[in-house]
Amino acid sequence: MTAPTPLKAQLQFLLELDRLKSVVRQSRLADGSRRENAAEHSWHLALFALLLSEHADVPVDAAHAAKLLLIHDIVEIDAGDAPIHASGASKAAIEAAEHKAANRIFGLLPADQATAYRTLWLEFEAGQSAEARFAKALDRLQPLLLNVMVGGGTWVDNNVSEQQVLERYGPAIAGGSTTLWEAARDLVEAHFKPTVP
Repeated sequence: MTAPTPLKAQLQFLLELDRLKSVVRQSRLADGSRRENAAEHSWHLALFALLLSEHADVPVDAAHAAKLLLIHDIVEIDAGDAPIHASGASKAAIEAAEHKAANRIFGLLPADQATAYRTLWLEFEAGQSAEARFAKALDRLQPLLLNVMVGGGTWVDNNVSEQQVLERYGPAIAGGSTTLWEAARDLVEAHFKPTVP
């Protein structure tokens, strides 16, 4: 039996990633027409990193942050999306499913690339590097912006209060950029502000 060539393994991995387009997330597109998929989410976040890196609390390598964001949800091919507002599986169960998925999916690559990509995924998950903290901030900012644009979106769907939004989004966004969190908090407060008849 012949070992697979690196190119064959790389192409197999890339074809496997096509499945990320079928992982539907809770967030609606800004025009409200449908829910976004995980591949669209990752692409959008990579652009967030490239465009907003100047707002990070500490200098970050925008390309590295974009790389983290492009791969952070690949595990959802097997593990599915774990919405921030949904109850259900325990955090430990979700993490176990994601690690199993990471081993399988990144394992499709040649060994050196498998290690490199899995290491990037682990960097994002740990949230210790400046780039990972900034990436995590953007991963919370993007759905927050989408929810504001569609009149509440998943907040309305899941009966989420203003305080819950502040608690669930605030620490992650502020952990990478106080500037972005201040702007996001203003949007949240404006969204939840009672309308005067």
